[in-house]
Amino acid sequence: MQNIEPFRHAHISTEGLPERNRLAMWREIYGRGIASVDIEPIGDEPFHAEVTFDLLPGVSIAAGSRSPAHYRATRELAGRTRDIVAVSILRSGAASATQFGRELISGIGSASVLTPSDPSTSTMITRGSFITLALSRPTIAALAPDYSQAFGRPIPSNSAALGLLIRYLDVVRAGDELIDPAIAQSVSDHIIDLAALALGARGDYAEIARQRGVKAARLTAIRSEIQRDLGRSDLSTELIAARHGISPRYVRKLFEQDGSSFSTFVLAERVVKAHRLLIDRRYAHLNIAQIAHESGFGDVSYFNPRRGWRGGSSRIDVAQRRDRCAAGARPLPARRSPASSAPQPSPRHSRSSPAHPWCRRRAAAGRDSPSPACRRTSGDCGSATARVRRDGRP
Repeated sequence: MQNIEPFRHAHISTEGLPERNRLAMWREIYGRGIASVDIEPIGDEPFHAEVTFDLLPGVSIAAGSRSPAHYRATRELAGRTRDIVAVSILRSGAASATQFGRELISGIGSASVLTPSDPSTSTMITRGSFITLALSRPTIAALAPDYSQAFGRPIPSNSAALGLLIRYLDVVRAGDELIDPAIAQSVSDHIIDLAALALGARGDYAEIARQRGVKAARLTAIRSEIQRDLGRSDLSTELIAARHGISPRYVRKLFEQDGSSFSTFVLAERVVKAHRLLIDRRYAHLNIAQIAHESGFGDVSYFNPRRGWRGGSSRIDVAQRRDRCAAGARPLPARRSPASSAPQPSPRHSRSSPAHPWCRRRAAAGRDSPSPACRRTSGDCGSATARVRRDGRP
């Protein structure tokens, strides 16, 4: 990659280019201006390419898809590249990559490690997708001093560090947090740590990378899986641990080190999902029991109004307001807390009706509170009592 500074987060595609000049413009914009490669399409299929860029401190991410074509970094173009190490991961399709006379791709999920300062050829044999990381060479060298040994050989798809790196990239790229500078720096550090392990970091360097990047990336991946499987009644540390090849105790430890717990996170995410379903009209056909099931709650009693909803309204209140809106009726007012709700006149004791006799006597005696009998019936003689005190008659 040559110059992607203008693309801190950007998406470019041949779809937005005139069909007649599409290939020529892509060669100039992407081939010469960004990747420093010559592009030669294969076959008669219409040329297609799209790439999304995310530029982080010390890391550039390029993810996209391509139609069959050769991408050649000639010796002339290779001299224009920056001081980086390129790791390209094949996500789908069939592809080939060669450098120093060696094949660097061993199938979907594997990665090739390229030095852009030397000639190479990357070929998309069929339409497919990829993720390419441009990593700062000095930063990688600080964690993996022997990184150059990875040149000329593939990183297999069964590499634990590579698999964790791929899952981490999928999660962070799916959100919009990368625009935050502080988060972008943290994500960059984690990517470099995982890449260093995939490139062969050993000893103390590997331990540093594990302490920073592996734990953070694994916790991020676990949280993403929890959010995806909230509706499963068997969601547990044992289930998550089995998927990641770790122990349930280690799963719990990851959450504890982050200041939380597995059960607390699951409960909070289920509450968020349930609330989202309750207020979304697209799910107005679901009743409380169905929403509880979809959110992973095995006990419908959790939605009892006496167990208040975060934000003040009960779960039943939210569902009733949503259902009335979906039916075209006027929504019910939100239930207010006693401290914030204004007293409402009752039909039995309103401003126009006579107050309770005991209340009149208490008011004439200078007592502000209504009588016990009135409190039992409505609790709303305050206005009548005040009127008695003001003009001396009910």
